Amino acid sequence: MKCLVVSLVALLCLSYCQAQAPQAQNQPKKNKLVAMEISIGGEAKGRIVMELFYDVVPQTADNFFQLCLKPEKQGYKNSLFHRIIPDFMLQGGDFTKGDGTGGISIYGQSFPDENFNLLHEGPGLLSMANSGPDTNGSQFFITTVATPWLNGKHVVFGRVARGMDIVRLME
Repeated sequence: MKCLVVSLVALLCLSYCQAQAPQAQNQPKKNKLVAMEISIGGEAKGRIVMELFYDVVPQTADNFFQLCLKPEKQGYKNSLFHRIIPDFMLQGGDFTKGDGTGGISIYGQSFPDENFNLLHEGPGLLSMANSGPDTNGSQFFITTVATPWLNGKHVVFGRVARGMDIVRLME
């Protein structure tokens, strides 16, 4: 069985520099981009670029962004997509155990659901995986179809901006 290894690269030149600048009061946060370099069986396949919705779910988006910056075993660098279900989703983010039973957030073991304002309306959405209400950690999934039954249960915090062809290849 081929394993999918994720190597994350934060697109820092624009997004991280903007995060360092003080923001005017009452101004919405700027969304940031991150990229995942995808390998299958040790062979590079391409990049998935994701927009993180800081404007709607800033705490959840920042959890993902900060985990992208951390080193291997402390964040997403060189972690696996441990669960791929065709016509549903790709799940990753368990960098502590690699099997879907681990992970940790930047806020501690887990953190509460921020809001459910965004819906699972189609393919390419980035959403938090959890084990029930208010149990967000580091695990996430990318939808490959609309998944409306997940609305109100999982926090959508981003979207695939480029590289949906790589998501389909992984699927």
